[in-house]
Amino acid sequence: MHAVTVPPSSYEDPIVAPHSLQGRRVLVVGGSSGFGRQVALDASLAGADVVVVGLDPSKSHATAQEAGALGHGKASALAFDVTTDAGRARLVEAAGTVDHVVSTLGGRLGDHVREDDDAAVREVAERKVADNRALVDAIAGSVRDGGSLTLTAGATRHPGEHDGHGAVEGNDEIQELVRELALALAPRVRVNAVAPTWTQTPLWRHHSDAAVVEMRHRMEALIPLGRTADIREVARAYLFLMTSAFITGATIPVDGGYSLT
Repeated sequence: MHAVTVPPSSYEDPIVAPHSLQGRRVLVVGGSSGFGRQVALDASLAGADVVVVGLDPSKSHATAQEAGALGHGKASALAFDVTTDAGRARLVEAAGTVDHVVSTLGGRLGDHVREDDDAAVREVAERKVADNRALVDAIAGSVRDGGSLTLTAGATRHPGEHDGHGAVEGNDEIQELVRELALALAPRVRVNAVAPTWTQTPLWRHHSDAAVVEMRHRMEALIPLGRTADIREVARAYLFLMTSAFITGATIPVDGGYSLT
C-alpha cells in the first residue's frame, strides 16, 4: 500500500504569492461558493481586485467581504443569472474591464440529477457547454489584452462503471470548447480550463454527512493518490493558469490521477 499524500495545511505556496496578481482585476463567475469562492479568496491574497458573481446576493457579498479582509486589493459583489441573455448583458455592463475571468458554471450536477441517469447527465453537460460558450462570447471583449479566461471541466475516466457516457462526453466537449476559443481569441486573450474530480465543498451541504463521507471514501478508493483534493489545491490551478502567460488551450486535471485509471 502506497503512502497517502497529504494536502497543504496553509497558504504558504508560490502559486498564491502575495503580489502575483497585484493590480489585476479578477472576475469570478460562481464565486460565492465552492471552487469559485476559494479562487476569489486566493486571488485576493495574491493582490488582485476581485469581483464575485453569484446568484445569491448575500453569499456573493459575504465572499467579497471575506476576500477584501484577506487581501490588499478591492473586492466587490454582483448578483446575476449569467445563464440568461439579460444576466450576461447586465454582467458585462456592471463588471467593466477585467484582466482575468474564472467560470465555474456547471461545476456539479443538480441535486435532482442522479449520476447513473446518463440522459439527464448528458442534458446537464450540454447546458454547461452552451452556458460557458455564451458567457465567453459576452465577456471576452471586456478582458484586457494579455488576460485570460479559465473555465471548469471535470475529470472523468473512460465510460464505464463510475463515469457514464454523458459525463465523459460533456467534459470532452468543454475541453474542445477551450481549444476552439483559445485559437479564436489568440493572441489577445488566453483560454484554459481546470478539471477537478470529486472534491468535498459546501456545495454538498444538501447531502447527509454520512452520504458525503461515503462518496469521499468511494472516490479515495478510485484515486491513485489515495485521497480527494483539498479545495485549495483545486483553486491554485486556476491561479496558476491566470499567471502563466504562455499557456492557452490547456485543460489541467486536478484529480490525483483519477483520469488515468
